[in-house]
Amino acid sequence: QVQLVESGGGLVQAGGSPRLSCAASGSTISINSMGWYRQVPGKERELVARITRDGTTNYTDYVKGRFTISRDNTKNTVTLQMNSLKPEYTGVYYCNARTYGSIGWAPKDYWGQGTQVTVSS
Repeated sequence: QVQLVESGGGLVQAGGSPRLSCAASGSTISINSMGWYRQVPGKERELVARITRDGTTNYTDYVKGRFTISRDNTKNTVTLQMNSLKPEYTGVYYCNARTYGSIGWAPKDYWGQGTQVTVSS
């Protein structure tokens, strides 16, 4: 089992640069990638950014050059630095952890409770 707790959300002025953090606990040795997803009412949860244990990153196109994901493997934390926010980035941001998978077993996803990020204009 892996537990994830997010922090850093809240009301942000347009142009602000908040930083979201996520702390993992439990069977953290099983975690390969961690990431952040965003969800708005009436839409599916969508990937924002991911980072593997070895530091490989993946960003969705609309945040490239604006957000930066990083992690500390010793502390089992992942952060999302969000820069120059606009109102359209408003949503609930969820922390995700994905375990290692291989032939014979599939990766397993764990989710945090989500943190609201509201960008005011």
